[in-house]
Amino acid sequence: MSAIAQNIEQIEKGLKQDTKLIAVTKTKPVELLLEAYKAGAKQFGENKVQEMTAKYEALPKDIVWHMIGHLQTNKVKYIAPFVSLIHSVDSPKLLKEINKEAKKNNRIINCLLQIYIAKEETKFGLSDAEAEEIILSKELSSFENVRIVGLMGMASNCDDHEKIRAEFRHLKNLFDSLKKYDGDHSQMLELSMGMSGDYGIAVEEGSTMVRVGSAIFGSR
Repeated sequence: MSAIAQNIEQIEKGLKQDTKLIAVTKTKPVELLLEAYKAGAKQFGENKVQEMTAKYEALPKDIVWHMIGHLQTNKVKYIAPFVSLIHSVDSPKLLKEINKEAKKNNRIINCLLQIYIAKEETKFGLSDAEAEEIILSKELSSFENVRIVGLMGMASNCDDHEKIRAEFRHLKNLFDSLKKYDGDHSQMLELSMGMSGDYGIAVEEGSTMVRVGSAIFGSR
């Protein structure tokens, strides 16, 4: 069994039954992705559009692609034909563009709202109030080709487990409170939180999707 296969097996053992493992494949060559695929990983997360489209062309078509990085509106058109879930919706403008491109491709694209939970300048995301505003907006109810299916967040990049736990808990509380608006255009089904260094805490706090790269493929 390859090291990648062993890592995947090890991580999946520590997940709850309904928590999905998204293998973060950014900067990794196609050969390693194929190794992960053969080991049973079928959900891949990419940060950059160009890299994602190239890998989509090169790899088996039953792979489920997740856009987990910051997405610019002018790049949406390249992934709209095949992306399964966009984790990083951080503005109404981006949502509008996804709806437009999804319509051209005759698809409904599922999206997560990215919430700013870490006190770090480098992170993108919406405030709790902005997320609620998007879900309640008339504009969202006019979008036929996007569906908000949950939230995503990144905890502070630090060793303070209590701080990380508090940030994840905050996101889970928001997720639970937004459930009351569940309808045709928004349903709180997926909570994407937890990466290689903190996915254990995220799972304990209710994550349904963990985005793991280096714990599968090794550090760069």
